[in-house]
Amino acid sequence: MPPLWSGSISFGLVNIPVKLLSGSKSNTLDLDMLRKDDLCPVRFERVCRTDGKTIPNEDIVKGYKYKEGDYVVLTDKDFEDANVSRTKSIELLAFVKEEQIGSIYYEKPYYLEPEESAMKAYAVLREALRKSKRVGIARFVMHKREHIGALKPMENMIILNQLRYQEEIRSYEKLSLPDSKDVKDKEIELAIQLISHLEANFTPKDYKDTYIEDLKEIIEKKAKGLKVLPRGKAPKPSKTKDLMSLLKASMKESMKKAA
Repeated sequence: MPPLWSGSISFGLVNIPVKLLSGSKSNTLDLDMLRKDDLCPVRFERVCRTDGKTIPNEDIVKGYKYKEGDYVVLTDKDFEDANVSRTKSIELLAFVKEEQIGSIYYEKPYYLEPEESAMKAYAVLREALRKSKRVGIARFVMHKREHIGALKPMENMIILNQLRYQEEIRSYEKLSLPDSKDVKDKEIELAIQLISHLEANFTPKDYKDTYIEDLKEIIEKKAKGLKVLPRGKAPKPSKTKDLMSLLKASMKESMKKAA
């Protein structure tokens, strides 16, 4: 797996050279765009708005329009020269308790692999994070933009979780949400009992994308000319007056499965 970025973790006056690698991958079906009438494959081209001609990738540059009709062309070197120290470092700014970072801020995980010369310094930082029970809040530049992230130990490695900025989080103030005073204590107690019956340790390997498998089954049937029937039914909203009876029925079902 090729690194996406290389630079250093800046920890005080200590610089730890590392390579940054993607810690996740997309698991989707590879679908092509086709013309409806004859299933002719559709391709996307980059076309000049003025003369309508197709432009090859090597002839495309990035430009900023500073006034109507006038552009300043920016090269990869310009983006790096804007702040060399930022583009080549993961700068640790503060150390916080992990529970202070709401789950809504987490965006994407990356693996940090140390260069051969930085093994000991990397291990010192990893163990210091582990024993202090803190995560490091850092800033770094990647894909021509400055990001913030959280460094934390995971097994024998340090991972960098890219975080969202506060201004990227949408406000929920206009959502229509229920008030807790509308809920009965008995309903909450029964819901808590159901939660305790369904309690388990989180084991990531137990969870798989079964929807992709369902789609593949439909593809196979359609390829063979077989009829495709809908699998399952859309859930119906529960009526408020039936909530207690539904919770009790859920408890019985849960106990039956456990037995």
